[in-house]
This record gives sequence, structure tokens and C-alpha cells, in this order.
Amino acid sequence: MSKIFSQVSLLTVLFFFAGCATSELATESPSSSEITETEIIADVIPEDWHLQSVNGSPYYGTGVEQVYSSLLINRSPQKEVVVAIIDSGTDIEHEDLKGNIWVNKGEIAGNGIDDDNNGYVDDIHGWNFIGNPDGESVEKDTYEVTRLYVKLDQKYSAVHPDSLSTSELQEYEFYQTVKQDFEERIIEAEQGFMNFSGFYQVAQYAKGFFGVDDLQNVNPEELIPQETDTPELGQLKQVATIMQENDLSEEDILEGVEYYEGLYQYGLNPEFEPRGIVGDDYEDLSNRFYGNNDVAGVHNEHGTHVAGIVGAIRDNNLGINGIADVKLMIIRAVPDGDERDKDVANSIRYAAENGADIINMSFGKGYSPQKHYVDEAVKFADSLGVLMIHAAGNDGNDIDTTNNFPSRYYLDGGEAQNWMNIGASSWKTDKELPASFSNFGKTKVDLFAPGVDIFSTIPSNEYEANDGTSMAAPVVTGIAALLMSYYPDLSASEIKEILINSVTIPEIVNVVKPGSIEEPITKPFSDLSITGGIVNAYNAVNLVELRTPGDL
Repeated sequence: MSKIFSQVSLLTVLFFFAGCATSELATESPSSSEITETEIIADVIPEDWHLQSVNGSPYYGTGVEQVYSSLLINRSPQKEVVVAIIDSGTDIEHEDLKGNIWVNKGEIAGNGIDDDNNGYVDDIHGWNFIGNPDGESVEKDTYEVTRLYVKLDQKYSAVHPDSLSTSELQEYEFYQTVKQDFEERIIEAEQGFMNFSGFYQVAQYAKGFFGVDDLQNVNPEELIPQETDTPELGQLKQVATIMQENDLSEEDILEGVEYYEGLYQYGLNPEFEPRGIVGDDYEDLSNRFYGNNDVAGVHNEHGTHVAGIVGAIRDNNLGINGIADVKLMIIRAVPDGDERDKDVANSIRYAAENGADIINMSFGKGYSPQKHYVDEAVKFADSLGVLMIHAAGNDGNDIDTTNNFPSRYYLDGGEAQNWMNIGASSWKTDKELPASFSNFGKTKVDLFAPGVDIFSTIPSNEYEANDGTSMAAPVVTGIAALLMSYYPDLSASEIKEILINSVTIPEIVNVVKPGSIEEPITKPFSDLSITGGIVNAYNAVNLVELRTPGDL
């Protein structure tokens, strides 16, 4: 889901059903403060809030604009930095991106020849690892838990554990974990679909009852509960009130219906298998050279948004300013569903081999059956000094104790040195500073960055605000690219060290722990990441400016 409606709209829908005496779908009701977690902020903070104030007055941004207007004024970048965006694809013709798209100078466009002998034909702007030579692409795919369930269920569904060897028993126990996870997700999808569908139906009826085309247009005085209201009228007033108070549109609710319906049809459907579109032997990890050069592909809103945060063209009098003017290498590996390990590994290798300085990875999942292959690619990129920046995830989990892949930690021990894991902060400065959806971890998340209401590019020359650690990661990527471009002598490991040592430590101490929605739990913000801070571009550049030889 592109917006945070999974945290807000879902809460309001559940609240509606919990509060309706006639509903058969009642669940526990979250508090009203949680329901109104996202407010109308257009008149409160600017669209580029994440580039502004760093001191908590009125929010904890990154100070990027202050860097350009003071510390770097009248100065020019000293290096062209290449940032690989491994994602769902990017609209490379977008008005605010086109001039910053990477061009492979060793390749001649459209001649059908691998001119630079890198194994990829006509890879002018990057590569699409979920396409085929005929130009077709995977749009939707299953979740990794579904793929694992299918594979293991075929092997163990009719087997008694007493008949298994020690090694088989270990896999059987893993199968039981996967099966339980899969079945719980099916139940969740069913509940979500029923709730959103029911809410949408009541909203449609309410529009007719109040005689409006949009429930936002109902006079609030008409929605005041009266003792004479029938239960049915009470429901209609309640749904209209919820829509108004949370600025929800019919499109928001339909997005929820379509999301949960999609889980049945694609993500959690054991019968759905789209990999045949690519045409590779998925089990053959030695085959790296498959796909096509269509880096836009389909379902590319997410990747376009991520790319704009990093490198939308600055000061061109168009929609937004990216954080740094860089060259965006576009690599498509993430469908609507879970990315596959083989594609992730080959994307990382492609980026590293073709000159990427930084790799942004705004994706993740809870299972990684071919992690050893991803590890090899990460080790390769790490050995070349490529900085890898990964979104921590949007499940509100402590990833010190919960799996989140890809990760910096290798199966055979050790870890990547040039890797950062990023959590998401909001524009609030109180106990709701960390985004309610953000994963966290005292030992596995390096720092937080703005990830709520981040305005950026979307396809067809348009712009919108989205939420997620998917937005927080490219904020850090952009700042790292800014440092690289103005200070080319800095290595990836030095830039990581600078970013860690220059964070903003917020004044608020105890915050609502992400993920504790129904029953909020307070936790020190310092316990949510290694640094306990929020990325600060101004501090980072100032730290470099004030250094003396040998400091870094």
C-alpha cells in the first residue's frame, strides 16, 4: 500500500466495526488518539519539511536546504555520484528526474548488442531483472511465505515427524512455522477484506441517505448523535464522521478493499506463479543474465517516489528538490509482492559492477531462502566500497529479534561494513516522533530519518506524499550522496561514520514504541536504534568542514 492508510485507515475501519452494535465484525477499538494519528498538515508544515529544520522547532528535518544556503553556498559538486535505486522501476521520463537518470556510456542505445560486454544488452539506464527479452514484465508476485509454504507443504504435509531424520526434522519444524505464519496471514486478509468491503458499502449508503456525492460535504451538525437515532442512522453518522475526521476518501477505502483482495489473488495465493514470464531457471543461481532493459516496467510508483527523494533535479522550478543532484541507476527487482533473493543478489552485483557508489534498497521481507546468494553479492559490493542503505521495514517490529531481509549479517558469520539500516521518524516532536509503523532495533537499526508525509515524484509528471521506511532510506541515501559529491576523498565507511556521529538527539526522551497501536507502550527513543538519533545533513557537512587531517 502506497500510503499509511494501512495504519490509519485500517484503524478507523476497525473502530467503525467495533463501535457498531449491529456489526458481526466487532474487534477491539483503538483509542481516539490513535485513530487520528495522521492529521491534516498542509497548513502546518511545508511539503519539503524533511529538508528543513533540524532542531525540533517545529519538527526534526534534516537541514539539507540550510546546508546548500550556508555551508556549501557558491560551491559545486566535485564528483558525479551514481546511486542505484533497486526498486519497482522508475518513470525515467518524469520531468523532475529525466536529467538525472544514469546513462551507461559504454552502451549504444537500441542496437541490440552488448557493447560494453557486461552481459546485459542495451542496458542504457540500468536493468530489469523481472522481465523477459520480449519486453514483458512481472507486475505481481507472491509473498516469500507463500512460496515457502507451497514448497514445504508438498514435501511435509502428509509426513509424520517420527519418520524423519534429524536434518529433515529441522526443516519440518521450519515448515510448521511457515505454515502457521501463512495461515495467520490468510485470516488477516479475510478480516481486512470483510471490514473494508463492509465499510465501503455503508459509506455508499450514507452518501445516498445524506444526499451528497462525497461524505466530506455532509454538514457536521447533521452528524451529531441524537437520542432518537435508530441504530442504522447511528452507523451512517458514525461512518461519515470517521471519514471527515480522518480526511478519508472513497479512494482510500477502495484501496483497502483492493489491497486485501489482491492478497487472495496474488500475494497469498498458492496457485499463482508468475515467474514463467521471466523465463529463467529460478533455481539456477549461476544464471545472472536474464531480464530486459525496461527499467520503468509496470507498477513503478514506489520506485519513482524513492528516486525523487534522492535525486529529483534541484532548483529547476518544478515539483520538488531532491537531496542531491546525482545520477540515478535504475534497477527493477521488486514486484507488487515480495522480491526474490536471486533478483536482489543480481541487482546488487549489477550496481556494484557498473559503477554505483551507493545502493538504495527500500524493500524487505521476513524470509530469505537463498540468503547465501544474497550474502555473496553483498560481500562483493562491500569489497568495492559501495555504501548500501536499506529500509528497516514497516511492521512495527523489533528487528533485533525479528527477521528482516536483506541484512548486513552473513550466514557464515561477520557482517557488511558499508551497510546502514534506517527507521522512519515523523514530523511530530512529542511521544509520536517515531513513525508508528517503523521497525526498530537497538543493535540492528543505525538511525532514523524522516519517513512520514514525504512529498516526491510519482509517474506521469505528478507528485504526492507517501509514508514508510521506504521514504526514510532514500533520505539518508540522498544525504550520503551529497557528502560524496562535495567531498570525493571520503570513503563509504567514512561517510557512514559521519552520518552516525552527526545525528540529532531529540529532546523528547520517552516515545510510543512503534507497533504498539492498540495499547501504547512508552520506550526511550535512544533504544530504537544504535545511535538513538535522526539523520542530520547540516551536522554531517559541518563535521566534515571542521575536521583536521586524520580525523576520519
